[in-house]
Amino acid sequence: MTDPIEARPRPRLNRARVLGAAVALADEIGIESLSMRRLAQELRVVPMALYKHVANKEELLDGMVDVIVGEIGPPAPDADWKSGVRSRVLSARRALQRHTWARRAIETRTGMTPVVLDYMDSFVGVFLAGGLSLDLTHHAMHALGGRMWGFTQELFEDPAAPAPAVTDTDRAEMLRQAAQRYPNVVAIATSVTHDEGSVVGHGCDDQFEFEFALDLLLDGFEQLHARGWTSQGTKTHPSKPEAAKTVH
Repeated sequence: MTDPIEARPRPRLNRARVLGAAVALADEIGIESLSMRRLAQELRVVPMALYKHVANKEELLDGMVDVIVGEIGPPAPDADWKSGVRSRVLSARRALQRHTWARRAIETRTGMTPVVLDYMDSFVGVFLAGGLSLDLTHHAMHALGGRMWGFTQELFEDPAAPAPAVTDTDRAEMLRQAAQRYPNVVAIATSVTHDEGSVVGHGCDDQFEFEFALDLLLDGFEQLHARGWTSQGTKTHPSKPEAAKTVH
């Protein structure tokens, strides 16, 4: 009996088509459910046909990350370094919002592809072209961390399971008890209400908080650059606190 997959005409495959289909499939079913077999079914080919273009699932994920990085727009040619970095980071964030699985894929990569290295090189280049020193740029990249890819570690991530339903009376009592034990946490948590679907925490606006922290960092880099800051003399050995003392 002829295999149903074998019976259908096989579309011509190339690496770009395989990766594009993998990204679209991950958007639909999530990265955890993505497999070489499931992707082969989507492309109407036998699984072995994929291995001519990607050696294994890890290489597939590397290529999928490359596709996402390719969606990050370049800074405007006439933008100053601060605006250029900001627009690049926010473009990366929009790419990750289109592909909610991408953050996990990025965090699990153990190597850097040429596409990823090109992106990092051009990102660093925006700072350097703006006149920032190699020293300050090095520390700025550490401070930005995952923001370069459009995400950051939030206070609280999405819960593993939906919270149980509670009545308004129960919620009020829970809040009262929490306020007695954790007054500062409750005070700040109830001070503003924004986005009900936030992953930062109930009552927080994800986009606002992301841009607020980004602008805070960029303003700090700008001030350090204007002061001619260097890391020399600012590093102290943790076992020798007296080294931090200066004579005035």
